[in-house]
Amino acid sequence: MFHVKQFTNITDYKFQTADSKNRKDKIMKIVAISNQKGGVGKTTTAVNLASLLAFYGKRALLVDIDPQGNATSGFGIDKIAVKGTIYDVLLDKTPVKEVIVKSGVNLLDIIPANINLIGAEVELVTVLSRETLLKKALAGLGNAYDYILIDCPPSLGLLTVNALTAAHSVLIPIQCEYYALEGLSSLMNTLDLIRGNLNPSLEVEGVLLTMYDSRVGLARQVADEINKFFKEKVYKVVIPRNVRLAESPGFGKPIILYDCHSRGAKAYEELSEEFLKRNAEVFKFPVALSSRKEIALIAAGALPARTDKEN
Repeated sequence: MFHVKQFTNITDYKFQTADSKNRKDKIMKIVAISNQKGGVGKTTTAVNLASLLAFYGKRALLVDIDPQGNATSGFGIDKIAVKGTIYDVLLDKTPVKEVIVKSGVNLLDIIPANINLIGAEVELVTVLSRETLLKKALAGLGNAYDYILIDCPPSLGLLTVNALTAAHSVLIPIQCEYYALEGLSSLMNTLDLIRGNLNPSLEVEGVLLTMYDSRVGLARQVADEINKFFKEKVYKVVIPRNVRLAESPGFGKPIILYDCHSRGAKAYEELSEEFLKRNAEVFKFPVALSSRKEIALIAAGALPARTDKEN
C-alpha cells in the first residue's frame, strides 16, 4: 500500500482555501489549470469546463499558454493560421484584445497558442519583470469576462509561473494512476514560492481526479489517498476514462458539442456545477438537453440556455 505523502514529502502542507463569498473581484476570476505532469487531463478540463461555464451563461475566456496549442485546436481553430497568439502578447507586447478569437461556443473566447511559444521560455529570461507579463496583459481586459481559465504547459517553467502569478487560484487535475502522484511536492513547493514572491493570494481552487476507472484497484487506491491528503479540496465529481472524451478533440469540439449524452459530457457538466457552487454563484441548471441540434443552437447563441430548473 502506498501513500500520497511518500511521494509529496509535504506532510504539513497548508492549503490556502478560496473564500469565494468574500472575494472582492467577484466580477472576474482567473483560474490556472496546472500540473507539471503531462497527460493528466489539463487541456481536456480547460476546454470542457470553459465550454460548460459558457453554457451556464458565464462570459468565459480560455487562455492557451501551452506551446502544443491543444486547447486551441480542441475548438477546431487552425493554430498556424491565426493572426496572433499569446506569444505576441508576452514577447511583442501586442494588446491582448487583438489576439482574442471566437471559439464557436457562444460567450466563450480564446487566446490561441502555437509552436512559436516553444522558444518563449528562453526569450523571457532577459525580459524585465518576466513573471508578471501575463498578469499585466490580462489586466487590460477589465471586467470583460466572468471567468478566465489558463491552460498551462506540463512544466513548472516561466510560462506556468506567469499563469500562476496572474491567477487567483489553481485547479489541479490528477490522473488516477501511480506515476501521477509523483511530482506533487514540486507543484506544491512552486505554489509556495509563487505565494511568497509573486502572488501571495494564490489559492487552491480544487483537485480534480481524472481518467478514473472503477474496475482498476490501483485507481481506487490512488483516489482514496488523494482524498485523504487533499480532503475538501477534491471535487466530488470524478472524470471517468471515456472514449468520446478522447475522440472529441479530433473533431475540434468540446464534449458537450460532440456527444452531449456521453459519460464524459455528464461528468464535466457536474464539474461545472460544482465549480460554480464553490464560487458562490447563483445560477440556474439547464434542464436535460433533448438533442444535439438544440446543443448546437445554444452554442451558436441562436437559442438561449435553458433555465427551467433553478438552483
